[in-house]
Amino acid sequence: MGDCLTYSVIVFLILFFLQPFGLGLYPANKLVLSLVFGGVTFVCCAVYGFLVFNTLPLRIQPWKVWHHALALIGMVLFVGIANFLTFSLVFQHSLTFHTFLLFLYWTFIIGVIITVVSMGITYTRHLRNRMETLLENTTDEQRDIMITIHNNNVRGEDLTLPINDLLYIEARKNTVMVYHVVEGKTTSTEIHATLSAVLDGLKDFKTIFQCHRSFAVNLNNITSAKGNSNGYQLTLGNCPTMVPVSRTYVPLLKSFVA
Repeated sequence: MGDCLTYSVIVFLILFFLQPFGLGLYPANKLVLSLVFGGVTFVCCAVYGFLVFNTLPLRIQPWKVWHHALALIGMVLFVGIANFLTFSLVFQHSLTFHTFLLFLYWTFIIGVIITVVSMGITYTRHLRNRMETLLENTTDEQRDIMITIHNNNVRGEDLTLPINDLLYIEARKNTVMVYHVVEGKTTSTEIHATLSAVLDGLKDFKTIFQCHRSFAVNLNNITSAKGNSNGYQLTLGNCPTMVPVSRTYVPLLKSFVA
């Protein structure tokens, strides 16, 4: 229902402020009229969602992004026809093909906005849900696994810790800072090594993911991912630092959670 409300608000705002279809000539309250069309949109979206979005994903497996896009186009046309009939009833306008084409034109414009918003919401939900599922599974699988990060300094000590306690690794000049959890608190340990050497030593652990030329993260501990195709910001555990995912590594991140 949340998506239906979003779409109806979009329709209301476009009709109230842009006033297409000659709504500016409507002598009565334009706010009420825009609310009527917004209400029709809400009802149509709810009905269409119940009949299509609640059933087709169960019958079509796997349900892909282009399936969702086609279903959205169908919903936009359904809403457009319903609003056309409402328009004809309110203005007592004859049902002409020309008027219908005009409605389809504006429906397409509004539909593009709705589709972009919906796809963004859907992808964000998919990314979050997929990530939560995968990370929950890999966290359980790796619960008792220990990893060792080797220190190249003759007097330095290697760092051995449970893989699930590792948050991320940041490259400095000649060292790396390993951020990990100790007794529930985030701490850091400096290791004399290069990021590439550390990652080579951890190459058997697929959840250790290089996300930037200076950063590698433990995918098990990602709690949120914000951004777009140009880059993401990751939050890991209770650590206040946001770890960047550069544009180069975004496709790899997406492939993990796709």
